[in-house]
Amino acid sequence: MSKKVAIIGGGFSGLSAACYLAKDGYDVTIFEKNETIGGRNRKFTENGFTFEMGPSWYWMPDVFDRFFDDFGKKREDYYSLTKLNPSFSIVFKDKEKINIPSEKEELINLIETLEKGAGKRFEEFMEDAKFKYDTSMNNLIYKPGKSIFEFVHMDVIKGLFKLNLFSNFKKFVRKYFSDPRITALMDFPVLFLGSAPENTPALYSLMNYAGLLLGTWYPDKGMYRIIESMEALAIELGVKIRTNTEVSRINTENKNVTGLLVDKEVFHFDAIVASGDYHHMETLLPVTFRNYSEKYWDTRTMAPSSLIFFLGIDKKIQGLDHHTLFFDESLDEHSKEIYTSPQWPNKPLFYVCTPSKTDPKLAPDGNENVFILIPIASGLNDTEDLRTHYFNLVMHRLEQHLNEDIVKHVIYNKSYCINDFISDYHSYKGNAYGLANTLKQTAILKPKINNKKLKNLVYAGQLTVPGPGMPPALISGKLAAKEVNTILG
Repeated sequence: MSKKVAIIGGGFSGLSAACYLAKDGYDVTIFEKNETIGGRNRKFTENGFTFEMGPSWYWMPDVFDRFFDDFGKKREDYYSLTKLNPSFSIVFKDKEKINIPSEKEELINLIETLEKGAGKRFEEFMEDAKFKYDTSMNNLIYKPGKSIFEFVHMDVIKGLFKLNLFSNFKKFVRKYFSDPRITALMDFPVLFLGSAPENTPALYSLMNYAGLLLGTWYPDKGMYRIIESMEALAIELGVKIRTNTEVSRINTENKNVTGLLVDKEVFHFDAIVASGDYHHMETLLPVTFRNYSEKYWDTRTMAPSSLIFFLGIDKKIQGLDHHTLFFDESLDEHSKEIYTSPQWPNKPLFYVCTPSKTDPKLAPDGNENVFILIPIASGLNDTEDLRTHYFNLVMHRLEQHLNEDIVKHVIYNKSYCINDFISDYHSYKGNAYGLANTLKQTAILKPKINNKKLKNLVYAGQLTVPGPGMPPALISGKLAAKEVNTILG
């Protein structure tokens, strides 16, 4: 009889772990608390609009392709990709807008027009970033982060200084560029998805290579198509999926987990992958079997949370691309309000996703589907009054920039913030992206993939290795599956 493995959480990491374990012959069941699987990558439909609730940037396409390749499949068997051009746009002060082209030579030419001599330096920067990306993908990111000795690899040792692990990302970028528009372009991935640029290792310039040279893509039928594809693969492999099913306790005996308590019913398993919020997963255990204390979690530097608005607009909007970043206020000040002195921002940067520009079926004919995101500090007080204040603030700036009325054309408006992240995902402090990518929270310094006291409990997801984002979550599931294989062997 096959050994039985439970997966708590049906997001990217949970689905990934389930697929790998089922492929290896295990009897796998996913327990998902929400109505649909997908974790933070869910969707809902209202008034003819289809809104995707989570990730909207498809970067690092090689990781997705590699996932499907591992099962003898091709990503094209499940969904096609469109390369966006422009990849995205950035709005600066005085209504200046820069479109970021998808092709390398056009991008180099753009950088040169912004700062004389910067085109050549951009090429050098990207050569360095490509080295970091290739080294990380081949020798670092697919490691479980259990020991420093995992990284004793000749390519890593030879390139240790070139990886700039101990250098400051902000200073590193400014060694190459001085124009604030270029530095903002380079800074945005770590601000929106990780930590303050000055607290981020320069290793993460690999994300600039991933985003600017590997391209920004869009799956046909939307981002949730990735989840649907993984679900189809999981079912084909024999994985059982239970939605609307919340786990209330992880049962233990001696130094093993024995199963789960779900709606007063006990299920027995040989191993468990906890792919929900790491902190919450630990609260399902007796205190004596937890890896980390409340004090530990309280001292972690969290990546941002978000205030999100899902808007249905009864007209087409000119001047917005699929991805538009508003950097018309101070990046440094907003960064401080997230990381240094956590508070609701005074003049926030924000991001607008208009997927109906690429996929008109996401909105009724002649309408626009708009997703607005403001990065904010995790753990803030979240009230309806604050949500209304920031809606009015960003809509005023949006209308000023576009020079057209939008608010009176909003026919659907739903907000989503810290309280919702906590309610839907048991997200620690309402974080949206896990732990900040600081040096003290990188690789082996992230929360451990293995429970140190229960030998058959493994963790997956954005709060353990390799970190936040869709591609790392896929990899996290693969790492967790390998650990279970080693344990149950």
